[in-house]
Amino acid sequence: MEKIYIEKRAVNLAHYIIDSKDTVRGAAKKFGISKSTVHKDVSERLLEISPTLALEVRKILDENKAERHIRGGMATKLKYSHKNIN
Repeated sequence: MEKIYIEKRAVNLAHYIIDSKDTVRGAAKKFGISKSTVHKDVSERLLEISPTLALEVRKILDENKAERHIRGGMATKLKYSHKNIN
């Protein structure tokens, strides 16, 4: 029974990430589970359940990985721009 739950969760996570283009961290927060669980579900378990779905998710995760330095830079810029206002 638990195996079915895990498989369903992996598929639901995949659909969520594909639809929202959210990050692993965002999906973890949305589903209330750890980042490592999300990563394992969509990277390892999903390959066994649905290889085509796993490939779609992989493309989005690769995009997010390529863009993360930009998001980090924007967050840092925002953080320090508030300090200059005073």
